[in-house]
Parts: sequence; structure tokens; C-alpha cells
Amino acid sequence: MPPLAGASVCRPDPSDLAQIPLLPILSSTFTSTSHFESEARPSRFLSALRYIMPRGETKSLLVKKNAYAPVPNNLEDGDISITGPRDAQQAARLYSCATVFSLTVLALLLGLGIGPYIHRNILGNCHAERNSGDEDPLAKWGEPGTGTEDIAWYPTDFLRDVIPVACHSHNDYWRKVPLFSAVYAGCTGVEADVWLRKQDLLVGHDTAALQPNRTFLSLYVNPLVKILERQNPSTEYYNAKRRGVFDTDPDQTLVLLVDLKTNGAETWPLVLKQLDPLRERGWLTYVQDGDIHHGPITVVGTGNTPFDQIIANSTYRDTFFDAPLDHLDNSTFDSINSYYASTSLWASIGNVWFRGGPNDDQLAKIRKHLQEAHRRGLKARYWELPPWPIHTRNRVWEVLMQEGVDMLNVDDLDGATKGDWTKPKSF
Repeated sequence: MPPLAGASVCRPDPSDLAQIPLLPILSSTFTSTSHFESEARPSRFLSALRYIMPRGETKSLLVKKNAYAPVPNNLEDGDISITGPRDAQQAARLYSCATVFSLTVLALLLGLGIGPYIHRNILGNCHAERNSGDEDPLAKWGEPGTGTEDIAWYPTDFLRDVIPVACHSHNDYWRKVPLFSAVYAGCTGVEADVWLRKQDLLVGHDTAALQPNRTFLSLYVNPLVKILERQNPSTEYYNAKRRGVFDTDPDQTLVLLVDLKTNGAETWPLVLKQLDPLRERGWLTYVQDGDIHHGPITVVGTGNTPFDQIIANSTYRDTFFDAPLDHLDNSTFDSINSYYASTSLWASIGNVWFRGGPNDDQLAKIRKHLQEAHRRGLKARYWELPPWPIHTRNRVWEVLMQEGVDMLNVDDLDGATKGDWTKPKSF
């Protein structure tokens, strides 16, 4: 059909505009890979353009040879034809303008709500699927049906990629999951404060925290037995008892520091008795005839632990003493009767809180302590380290490790084993 000449101006009905969805129009615009693949595409483009132009200003257009002429609204695809190179250039300009307009509208839609929806409902689901197989093994601890009701649950791959770290889980019983949280973080030492009550050993920081079900056996001895049983299976392929708790380093011992809070002479004999499940299986570090035999668990007594009971048996012992780090001169403490040499950082070298770390005089004291402990074959440990400000705590940690402390006493397991605390930090 030849081009119309002198057609009248025609405006779209507003009710028609309201019924036309925007996205299908935009979709039809974007799906055209060539402007002139067929005679139908230019007419569809012009129809779409007529609907998305501002209301009240829209004119239906017809491409003529050298100009645009108004056309009626009810033209069919076959009623429009384009001839000549200039017609193609004009149509291409209109197509480009419509494309820019469409992209602008889509950008606004994304900015106003579609973006957050995609992030929350699509990307969020993908992230959840990626992490669904790497759940925290402690997240459902103790819940019915998880196998952890008896506290001693220990999946085979629990420590499959944990690297042992020379840090001591201070007041370990305070954690949501005692013992397991520490070894899962990589700590090679844990601490239990024990109280003698009604011929049993209860674990807690003070008497207000004591409960009959939180005992030395239930929180530490029995779980360690379960852990080591799984680490040392009796099969046709393996039948030994020397593997420790860490899969990545089976020779690494775990120090169980037992801090006696009640009378040592009465409490220590019960500690020795309750260690029988570990002793009978050969899992304790021991001294026999002056020689040390390292095992998966090394028991160290501190607090009110009586040194004379530690050394009572001169031919065999499987517990060790926590010697005073700042009073080793002219003493009999050595690796045969002791394992740790510990002291309060505050009491032994003074205040480091407001200086941001030890000064020169304090460093000299630290070096003297460490030199004396190492000369005796003992592992040096300071407790009562500054927990805050964080930059001060990190600086003290860094200095102690640089100077050669053997066990870092920590309350923040993640900060010690996962964070890069050698970098300066603010408050």
C-alpha cells in the first residue's frame, strides 16, 4: 500500500494506554536484532513508540520518504511501508531513542525495588545453597535427635581441617559448648575450675555457677574418651592408641589444666581417680623412671593443687604441676614434675593497659621469665592479659609471641585463632 499523504493528527485514548503493560512493549523492542529484517518490525516499533511517548503529546507517525506524516491509530502492520535510505536513518534514530528511554526506565525500576528483591530472593538463595553443606557442627548442639544429648557427640570429620594453635582456652567451662568450642578453634589447652561437692567434682567459676550435671567427668573426661576412641578405632587397618584429638597433627597433645578451687589435699585424690578412664586407655602423658612419655592428653594441676602429691610417686606419675613463672629461681621445678610455668602478667610485670604494650623494663622482665622457664624445659604462660582495648590486647599478644611465650592465654577464641591480630586495631 502506498504511503498516505496528508493524514490527520491522531492521539491515543488514555484508557487504551492504561491497559498496555510496559515490560512486554520493552521486550518487543529489545528482541529486534535488526531494524529492517521484515516490513512488520518497523510498524511494531512505531506502534510501541506511540504508547510509551508522554501522554497528551503523542502523535501517531508514519515514515514517509523524506519526512514523517501523522497516521491514524488503527493502522495495521501492512499499512506502513518504508522506502529509501533516509527513511531507514530516521527510523534508526527513533529506535535508538526508544532504546535509551527503555533502558532508563529499567534502571529506575531496578533502583526502586527490583535490585533488593533479586539480592534477597535470588542471590540470597544461591548463597544459602552454596553454604548448606558447611554448617557449624555446634549450631544444634544438645538438641534431640542430633546425637549430642549426652554432650559427648563427636562427628568423625569434626576437626578434619583444624590447625592446632598454641593458645589456652581460659575459663573454658564458660563457653556455650565447653571443650569442643576450644578444640574446634584449634586451642591446644583448656581449663576447668573444679570444686569438691558431695564426693564429686563440679565445674564452674564460682559457687553460684555450680550445677550437679556440670561435672569434671561429664564436661571433660568422658568427652575426651569419646573423642579419642573415634580417633583411635580398632579395625583391621588400625589398632593403636597414640593419635591425639587433632586430625591434622595427631602427635599434638591437648593440655587439660585442672584449677582446684577447694582444699587441695582433699580434692586432688578425687581428680586422680576420675582420670582413670583416660589412664586405663593409655592416653595420658606420664613420667616413668625419669623419662617422659608424651600422650594425647597432658594433665596439669594449678590453683590449690598440692605439689607434694604431684611428686609423691617417684617412679611413675601422669599429672604435672603449674610452676610459678615469676619465682623459678633456686626452685626444683623442671619438666619431670611440671609442665606449665604460669603467672599473672599484671602482678609480675605491672600495668600495660594504658601504655599500649610493655615498656622496656617490662620486656626485660618477660625475657628473664621466659629464659628461666625454657632452661628448665617448661612452657611459659601468662594469665590476666588485657582484654580491652583491642589494640592493646593485640599488641600484648604480638609481643608475647615474638618473645617466645609457649602458650597464649585467651578468652576470645576467634580473635586468637581466626583474626589477624598482628595488624593495628582501634578501640
